[in-house]
Amino acid sequence: MPITEPLAQPITERQHLIFDADDTLWENNVYFEQAFDQFCDYLNHSSLTPAEIRDILDEIEIVNNRIHGYGAVNFGRNLSQCYLRLAERAVEEHDLHRVTAIAHQILAQGIELMDGVAETLPFLAERHELTLCTKGDPDEQNRKIDNSGLRALFAHCAVVKEKSLETYENLANVRGFDLSRTWMIGNSPKSDINPALKAGLRAVFVPHERTWSLEREEIQDPEGRLLVLERFSDLASLFATPL
Repeated sequence: MPITEPLAQPITERQHLIFDADDTLWENNVYFEQAFDQFCDYLNHSSLTPAEIRDILDEIEIVNNRIHGYGAVNFGRNLSQCYLRLAERAVEEHDLHRVTAIAHQILAQGIELMDGVAETLPFLAERHELTLCTKGDPDEQNRKIDNSGLRALFAHCAVVKEKSLETYENLANVRGFDLSRTWMIGNSPKSDINPALKAGLRAVFVPHERTWSLEREEIQDPEGRLLVLERFSDLASLFATPL
């Protein structure tokens, strides 16, 4: 995906930088993938492959996420429904407890910052106004923000149920952002990049090879307001506004 020429020019003014959290600032989806692998082992289906089980779980998650949102607790609900649908033996109470526990163990995971975040984010915070915008369960997400040690670098942290065009419009309006100097930075085309571009923001896409499948879609950038960077640390060069 090419870097468009207008955005490749040096940035000399103070910017509003909005950051995604999960899989942009710290690892997240890898723990859900590990839990899914354990779920498949426990289900031990005689004919369905993990990919086929994943397709069925995706169907359940698409419906439930609209109602209950995201996070490890809701993932436990989704796994339980998937187990009830696919189990080839009588389902006992301890089976559902076990499946739920597989998901809830994600809550005990420590925070593993993405490469370059610990060095780059403080550099950016000295030069620009930083906002964090993450979707999910408020308790889970706020716990991760606190445990990351990054909260003090952000002027504002927002935990929302879903990221949409309206989410970014409202955030920009409430915070008084000049859209021409506002950037959404994240790894998810569906939640971070496309709705932010539709809302009139600029965007920086930092791909993550293990981005959740339901967050993948083709990026739409008809007005050339998108940059693609290979590494989080590349943001320091892009936004190296003099102090």
